[in-house]
Amino acid sequence: MDKKDLYDTLMLLEEQSKGNVETLRAVRQQLSELAEENQALKVENQHLRDRLNGNLIEEEGVIETDNPSGLTKSRLNLESIYDDGFHVCNHLYGQRRIDDESCAFCLDVIYGDRK
Repeated sequence: MDKKDLYDTLMLLEEQSKGNVETLRAVRQQLSELAEENQALKVENQHLRDRLNGNLIEEEGVIETDNPSGLTKSRLNLESIYDDGFHVCNHLYGQRRIDDESCAFCLDVIYGDRK
């Protein structure tokens, strides 16, 4: 191998190393974002579990609530979860409502057809 080939090979390795460093930085950034999202989802899941456990206690009659709306206990529980900012409809159940936007599907689940 002559000096020019050696120099060209060294330059090629240097460029590849730079590309690898950039790739590593991008992967590290994505990993960081995924770790943050994972932690937020863990907190949200725990909140939902706590909320569900509280609702189960209410259904067992440990906590009595006034019910002027005429909703069943299960619909009151859904209403409470909805008021906490989560979807209760079949389409998006358990997902957080962005900016507490109204969801016609959720409202139909809670207040619709009370036969």
